[in-house]
Parts: sequence; structure tokens; C-alpha cells
Amino acid sequence: MSIILDHVTYKYNPGTSYETTALSDIDLKIDDGEFVGIIGHTGSGKSTLVQHLNGLIKATSGSIYYNGQNIYDRDFDLKDLRTQVGMVFQYPENQLFETTVYDDVCFGPKNQGLDKKEISLRAYEAIRAVGLPEECCDSSPFELSGGQKRRVAIAGVLAMKPAVLILDEPTAGLDPAGRHDVLELIKDLHKRRGETIILVSHSMEDVANYVDRIIVVDKGKIKYDDVPKKVFRHLKELEEMGLAVPEVTYLMHDLKSMGFPVSDDATTVEEAEEEILKAAGAAGVR
Repeated sequence: MSIILDHVTYKYNPGTSYETTALSDIDLKIDDGEFVGIIGHTGSGKSTLVQHLNGLIKATSGSIYYNGQNIYDRDFDLKDLRTQVGMVFQYPENQLFETTVYDDVCFGPKNQGLDKKEISLRAYEAIRAVGLPEECCDSSPFELSGGQKRRVAIAGVLAMKPAVLILDEPTAGLDPAGRHDVLELIKDLHKRRGETIILVSHSMEDVANYVDRIIVVDKGKIKYDDVPKKVFRHLKELEEMGLAVPEVTYLMHDLKSMGFPVSDDATTVEEAEEEILKAAGAAGVR
């Protein structure tokens, strides 16, 4: 169930003096089961890009294909697409509105027209999947912590059983412990359930530690699309875009510039540790 963007351009206020090109001639393919990170500075077009993937925004020109069918065809079911390609928006807890966690998680499946038994089964399955105890089901979502609210919002999308899960800055506003918990949850969901995960983030550490592929968006265009190690080799170019690389990558660059025999393309603490121990061993340091 791949998603393909074919020469997609999107303009705000087309044909007026306020016309702005948010996306320009985007070609992109995301395959089934991938864990993809999308990064870019504020205003780069990354959020606009992902909102095209389930038809929330319609391209000014170009085509988008889901599972081989153009989503702009007249007979294409956009409602079904939005259950297959689920989106968790930034600060999704602001969209919680039901009186209990259970009712909130049931909202999506209800709109799919499922029977009560299937709705209930999906709700409890999703609540367990995000690591919330069942005793939370009868609680008000507004009584929960920020991280727990985020889990409820994710559960509400998971209950619709999407094949693709898009998360737009899912750790925004959370403390370090909450960020870690939510990212580990997403990683675990990908491993256990196999959905395609698209993670939009401004945190280089987050994408370096979790995703398998990074797409860099700048001024409405895709500048890089590769594995994290190769993307973060473009340190200077990323800085010119207002981005950065993981802190550990800066450390390895500094060590190499000081003459230490280490590779400077480590993107995680584990990779850096391995390089430093290797260099220490070669120097006879114990």
C-alpha cells in the first residue's frame, strides 16, 4: 500500500497577489511498512506535505496515488482513505472532547459505521496497544497527564486500524520523560503492528534514533531523502537551512578535527560509543 506523489505542487491563494508556493514539484514514494522521518524548519512545507497524504489538502497540480489509485479520481473514497491513512496532529490532546477515555477512543470507529461489538473490541485493543491501563477507560481524558493524553489521542487513531500512521510533532510540549515514552510507544507499535509510520519532527535526535529514512524539506522542495547516516553528513547544508544534526554527530566531528581516528557520521550515542572504543583500542588505551 505505497503512497506516491507525482509532481505535486501546492499554492496558497493561487491567482492572487498573496499567492505562495508551499510545495513545488514533489516526487516521492513511501512504501508499505517504512518508518520515515520528515524534517524541516518552520515554514518549510513539511506539515503541508503530510496533510496531502490523506487528502486533507488537495494539490494545486500533480497526482497522489494510494495503493495504485489516484486519490483525486472521482470514484475514489476519500473517507476510506482517511481511515487507512490516520493522522495525529500536533498537540492532539486539544482535540479530546468526550467525557471518558473509552468514549474518545470509540469516536473514530463509530464514524466508520462499525457495530457496537467491533467498536468496543477496537477501543480496548487500541487502549492496551498504547500502554494505558484499562482502569483509565472510565476516567476523563482531561484528568490525565500530558503524555497520557497524547496516548489517548494516538489510541483514537489506532482504533480505526490505519495502514499508515502520520504523527506531526508527536512529542511537542512534553517533558523529556514524556517524549521518550511516546517515541518508544511509536517504535514498539511499528515493530509489533507493522504500520507505515511517518514521523514529522524538528528534533534531530528523535529522527536519528528512531526512523530508517529521513526526508528533508526546505522551501517546499525535497532536499535530501536517505538513511539518517547519509543525510546528516550534509552538516553545513542542513545548518544553512536552519536545521542541525544530532549533538553526538557534532561531538564526533570535533573529535575527528582534533586528530582522533573516529568516523564523524555517527548519529546515535551507541554508534559514537562504538567509534570511540574502537579508536581507544587502536591507541592501546584501556
